[in-house]
Amino acid sequence: MKSYRKELWFNVPTRRAFINITPQVNECLKESEITDGLLLCNAMHITASVFINDNESGLHQDYERWLEELAPHEPVSQYLHNRTGEDNGDAHLKRQVMGREVVVAITDGRLDFGPWEQIFYGEFDGGRRKRVLVKIIGK
Repeated sequence: MKSYRKELWFNVPTRRAFINITPQVNECLKESEITDGLLLCNAMHITASVFINDNESGLHQDYERWLEELAPHEPVSQYLHNRTGEDNGDAHLKRQVMGREVVVAITDGRLDFGPWEQIFYGEFDGGRRKRVLVKIIGK
């Protein structure tokens, strides 16, 4: 059994964004030389997410609108968390809904995706460097 680990770093200038990280994750898989196993990809920050879905701009706009309806950024005073001096209470809630990580099977050296599936990094409190962990185990 082999193991591979790499951190992907992001600095999103906007407060929120969805970034297709499938190409970077595929590059990690290639570097690992693992052909059968499991890949874990997770956000290493509590106001960011990693999730799998379709790479379709309308869907991403729907996510943006839906998440803002569920947990609007303003007024920031509505979140008890923001009493700490931060203004990202909504980002914590958005991350909770979108999830921390994904696990993908690796078969014959490829991510074993269903139709249209891609891996995305979801940023909900941008403006500073954040990282995503890619961990691969297998043979």
